[in-house]
Amino acid sequence: MFFFDPVYFLMLIPAFLLALWAQSKVKSTYKKYLQVPNAKGITGLQAANQLMAAQGLHLDVEGTPGELSDHYDPRSKTLRLSPGVANQASVASVAIVAHELGHAMQDKTGYMPLKLRGAIVPAVRLSPMIAYGLFFAGMMFASTTLSNLGIVVFSLTVVFALITLPVEFNASRRGLTMLESYGLLDNAEMKGAKSVLQAASLTYVAMAVQSLLTLVYLLGRRRR
Repeated sequence: MFFFDPVYFLMLIPAFLLALWAQSKVKSTYKKYLQVPNAKGITGLQAANQLMAAQGLHLDVEGTPGELSDHYDPRSKTLRLSPGVANQASVASVAIVAHELGHAMQDKTGYMPLKLRGAIVPAVRLSPMIAYGLFFAGMMFASTTLSNLGIVVFSLTVVFALITLPVEFNASRRGLTMLESYGLLDNAEMKGAKSVLQAASLTYVAMAVQSLLTLVYLLGRRRR
């Protein structure tokens, strides 16, 4: 069975270690710069209001529980901010707000990778479970068609992970450009903001690596 195949676990060890390191890196960097106040003394919520006004964005702003749970919802045009980001006047809070508003600008300008990612989200939510079921049903019944179909379905997960990379990198670039253009952070603070967003991007890299390695495993197992 797939879940007891040592080859699978050996192949996924690099992705697993990368994911652990990425999670540790993003949490430690976020906590570090959450304690660093920005010179203007503006909270994440205040930064959001200033940047939205400057960019002509008309969004609802809501709170969301948890830590590092901030996100932009393109369906409802809503910016959701965690308590630490919304209420603290830190480098990290302003950087994260700028990144999420980078997504809002992508939405406003019709950024194609964001549209593509949004279009396949419903399918991706169920695709791994369906893919594994089809793949191993194909193995049990010696059906190459079922196994191939499982691989095709799983490929949606890989496509989603790969599309996510330019979406997230581009949102960070847009966000940092906004912060620099409107002078919300000084030069030293901009370095901290970049560190926060670069650390966050590692989690998406880890997700893409894990998806790719799993696809390689499925292809190799089908040949065997």
